[in-house]
Amino acid sequence: MPTKMEQLLGSAKNKILPKQGDLVEGNVIFVGRNEILIDIDEIMTGLIRGHEAYDESGEYNNLKVGDHVTATVLDIENERGILELSIKQAGHKKAWDNLEKMQADSKVVSVNVLEANKGGLVVKLDQVFGFLPVSQLSPKNYPRVVGGNKNKILEKLKSLVGEKLDVIIIDINDEEGTLIVSERAVEKDQRKQALNNYKKGDIIEGKVTGVVDFGAFIEFDHGLEGLIHISELGWQRIDNPREVVKEGDKIKVQIIEVSDSKVSLSLKRLTKDPWEDIKDKYKIGDKVKAKVIKFNEFGVFVEIMPMIQGLARVRGGTSFKDPGDSDNKVEIGKEYNFTITNFEPLDHKLGLELND
Repeated sequence: MPTKMEQLLGSAKNKILPKQGDLVEGNVIFVGRNEILIDIDEIMTGLIRGHEAYDESGEYNNLKVGDHVTATVLDIENERGILELSIKQAGHKKAWDNLEKMQADSKVVSVNVLEANKGGLVVKLDQVFGFLPVSQLSPKNYPRVVGGNKNKILEKLKSLVGEKLDVIIIDINDEEGTLIVSERAVEKDQRKQALNNYKKGDIIEGKVTGVVDFGAFIEFDHGLEGLIHISELGWQRIDNPREVVKEGDKIKVQIIEVSDSKVSLSLKRLTKDPWEDIKDKYKIGDKVKAKVIKFNEFGVFVEIMPMIQGLARVRGGTSFKDPGDSDNKVEIGKEYNFTITNFEPLDHKLGLELND
């Protein structure tokens, strides 16, 4: 006695019959709790069951009777004598083909942030899970944490859970099931276009959005951002940028370099270089009064006039003690007599020795 499939084959002489791995199309004729039946060309029936009904492309979510679908043939005759089909496999291929096209076109897409870990964010693009590394976050969302404390970084990343972010796909591997996206790449392209309106020497006004050990970040022109390196915060020696600016401050700065999508800024260049006014005022061997402002392992930093600072050593090879030491030769905030031992105003270098 012929099987159901053989009977179907006999009634489909002029049809090209499917084989395992083929894609077939049909209409939904039944939707159950754990299975879906598909009518294919009115000559055969296909069965989709369990997790094989999951569609990664999102096209066939919430199927109902009458819907037209495309599925992959898993088995030409299962234990019930009908085609065993999978929307999951067909949907997976369609979804990842679509992702590859998005990557090739550098298309900006929106993802949902589902979870956060110390390395970045778990995101979902349509029905596909992906990853957004910390390094690929935009300047706006990048967790600037003093000292790089991992727990505090994680706290800031968790604040993004539930948000939608615009990203570009930067890496995709269907075989390994990996999808890597970048928010920074989106802003990089946008920044490039916006920065065409700016050039070296321009003076801009912005808001301090973050202060770190190496400088301060300034936001200007609706999302553009630049960095004032610690060396550009003032003409004087600065050990802690927070002594000069704080988050939320609105300040004017000068653009000193625009490279690719990076902007370097300067606060000190909006004021005259004080060293220019003293280049003919001092020379090596001059005796000067200077105020001690900071201890250093090689001596102390002193100030001979506002923003003109140098490093002073003790004559005779002895060294300064730590602040508070009862044997200390000097105290912070007090003035003493020094001799200039090195003076290079063009390079902002000043060396001194404490007089006996």
